[in-house]
Amino acid sequence: MTPNQMAQIHAAAFLHDRAWSAAEIADLLASPFVTALEAQGGFALTRLVAGETELLTIAVDPAYQNQGIGRRLMNTWLTCGADSAFLEVAADNTSAIALYESLGFHKTARRSRYYARKEGAFIDALILSKDLTRG
Repeated sequence: MTPNQMAQIHAAAFLHDRAWSAAEIADLLASPFVTALEAQGGFALTRLVAGETELLTIAVDPAYQNQGIGRRLMNTWLTCGADSAFLEVAADNTSAIALYESLGFHKTARRSRYYARKEGAFIDALILSKDLTRG
């Protein structure tokens, strides 16, 4: 999947947020620490540094949502060999939070007014983490 295709999926999946551009995605992919996980209709970008992995973004085109694609991408990510994993999610993204919590993530912090919405509102980010050393 090309950065252009990823940017199109990201824009479709995050209608109320500023979508990531193909150039931003390409810049991330240029890092030796960043990995792209791909599935039909979706992708995830992850970073692995010093035993800790971060979910930078995960996006599934609305036409492919509710088919388990996000869960499959997450499960693949969680087998990367890291000791711990973390991610940030908008506090109002209840479906994503439910997915993450079903995979064993727990809330560890909140960033006030972190995400800027297209319409000008600001939404808190929740930081969720998971210890991957426990089975």
